[in-house]
Amino acid sequence: MHTSPLAQPGSGDGGGMNVYVRELSSSLALAGVDCDVYTRAFEPGLPDVVEVERGFRLHNVVAGPPEAVPKEQLPELVPEFTAAVRRRMETGFDAPDLIHANYWLSGVAGHALKHELNLPLVSTFHTLARVKAETCGDEPEQRARAEAQVIGCSDTILASTGEERAQLERLYGARAERIEIVSPGVDHRMFSPGSRAASRAVLGLGDGPVLLFVGRIQPLKGADVAVRTLACLETEGHGSASLVIVGGPSGPEGEAELRRLHALVDAHDLGGRVRFVPAEPHDHLATYYRAADACLVPSRAESFGLVALEAAACGTPVVAAAVGGLRSLVDHGHTGFLVEGRDPAAYAAYVGEILDNPRLAAEMSRHSATGALRYRWSMTAARLRRLYADLTARQLVECS
Repeated sequence: MHTSPLAQPGSGDGGGMNVYVRELSSSLALAGVDCDVYTRAFEPGLPDVVEVERGFRLHNVVAGPPEAVPKEQLPELVPEFTAAVRRRMETGFDAPDLIHANYWLSGVAGHALKHELNLPLVSTFHTLARVKAETCGDEPEQRARAEAQVIGCSDTILASTGEERAQLERLYGARAERIEIVSPGVDHRMFSPGSRAASRAVLGLGDGPVLLFVGRIQPLKGADVAVRTLACLETEGHGSASLVIVGGPSGPEGEAELRRLHALVDAHDLGGRVRFVPAEPHDHLATYYRAADACLVPSRAESFGLVALEAAACGTPVVAAAVGGLRSLVDHGHTGFLVEGRDPAAYAAYVGEILDNPRLAAEMSRHSATGALRYRWSMTAARLRRLYADLTARQLVECS
């Protein structure tokens, strides 16, 4: 509800969930599951329906003003969004067999529609309020209560990793038999190993070591840790290293966070070694991944971590925070390194190991690309097709 799957990832509220919904819907359509995706119209003049590809339609639903609305103000628009989605479902198109809600706002709408239309409900949350509260401080209790209600009435809840499943059980009392672990995938036609020299030539990067951060500019993603890591590398003999930050400001703190990053770069006298790149089209990111010696993912919380998976698919070692789904994606010492805590010196030490040991870097690159082959959208879609078919044959669960 809060961002369109066709919106630019890495800017505004667009991120990994945009990629997830778009790629999953496309893969389901290829697998024979027609997908109608409903999103809130965020600007005037958008067509009611966009035929993205055969079997995948996007519906721009009017709810509130046809413009961007801060995420924290969207809950009051959920009833209007829900009613509009129901009208669209009941007129002009085939009736749905099942609802799959992504994120808590859509989950609230999906919960209502489940009962109004007597349909199974599958929920994917992507992030959870009580997980963020444990790692980042306070989160609105309204959201946590709403998530608990949706979890209590979902016929199936999808978790990307075993750790997310444990969080759902521990923090929300989710029933284990209703949780299915279904990992996202990566498009290996787009994200695959390639020439580092050619990629750097395309991007205008020099011959020195290159670190990469890809993500929305907001405190949760930890771009400040990436900048401080570069500063620490100077004391370890890597004064020629540079950092590329790809992404735009996001959320209520995004602009302030971007200003803080620029101030941090100035404070460490790194102006000539840090490049800020606005959010890029998703298919352009592979060039950045291939150009980098290491990709930094210092997030405070990640339910999965698509950036880490995309980097790995391109053969780029990842140095990531030991949180959430990143623990599953990064094999410590084999495909990259996991860092406990947020000490930039610890990140710099691991990056230094990669830069100082070409043999280790080459092995990590090879292992990363091979390991990423386990994650394919076609496999995710096949798993969900079977799950959807099973759910449509079952009696709906009651709210708990």
